[in-house]
Amino acid sequence: MTSAGAAPLRIAVSMDTDETAEVVARFSAELPGADVQDGRDAPPGADYVVVGARDELLFERQRAMKAVFGFGAGVNGILALPGLPPHVPLIRLEDAGMAAQMVRYVLATALRVLGRLDVYARQQRARQWRRHPPRAPAEMAVGVLGLGVIGTAIARALVAQGFAVRGHAQTRKVEDRVACHAGAAEFDAFLSGLDLLTVVVPLTPHTRGIVDARALALLADGAHVVNIGRGPLVVDADLIAALDAGKLGGATLDVFAEEPLPPEHPFWSRDDVAVTPHVSGTTLPAEAIAQIAAKIRRLEQNLPVSGVVERIRGY
Repeated sequence: MTSAGAAPLRIAVSMDTDETAEVVARFSAELPGADVQDGRDAPPGADYVVVGARDELLFERQRAMKAVFGFGAGVNGILALPGLPPHVPLIRLEDAGMAAQMVRYVLATALRVLGRLDVYARQQRARQWRRHPPRAPAEMAVGVLGLGVIGTAIARALVAQGFAVRGHAQTRKVEDRVACHAGAAEFDAFLSGLDLLTVVVPLTPHTRGIVDARALALLADGAHVVNIGRGPLVVDADLIAALDAGKLGGATLDVFAEEPLPPEHPFWSRDDVAVTPHVSGTTLPAEAIAQIAAKIRRLEQNLPVSGVVERIRGY
């Protein structure tokens, strides 16, 4: 990607070792003429930096880029890297195939809870034959905490299945058949009486620990918590206490404060907690690279792009 007589566009890609060659090749195909290199070996002076792995020295080597792109939905790890230039735009992925995966994950969990399949699984292990009254989706209040691109897709899918859906965001959103709440003043009303809470809000200083004992107490008795956002959004000790007290019926957790989840963590041994290893929304490389390349082309034409992170808000 160059104009006649101009130096080639230089892109440094920082990825896990086993992914680097494939990602570099894909970027080279998407941006013909660009000089795309492994971020560990690329000399200083890259025009754009793509971050998909933690590299503590990356921003010692690269200081003059026009923008930094995250190779995932979250940017907390990038914001924590030393030396990230404060004036350089940081641009996040807005979907790249993750939304459809996360929709399926939450929908599968909601249908599992609706049919009390977790309850029946525990009864099977105890050799108990006991039927529970069936529920229609409309009788189950499901909340989506975070109405960004992914949260909105989740809310729409739940609506399509007939669930009674609420959403919460920092700013007012309007969605057909979703009871939308906004800001701290409406947080309690959003939580009150929910049968299932899905957490997909970005992790910021404001949202860290947002699902704590007080928030859990507002949910319906026997409620289920799903966390597909970031681990520190939920206070582990408060979640376990609510499960032990019978306030919660269960939890489905895909993200954790420490990953991999330590072998000694109590979540592993609980039959009321489903643990998955951060797989609810995996970046699809082809879609991510196409999205980033399209934004680079726009930036090179001095056109605006979406997904620019507000550093103060953290997303």
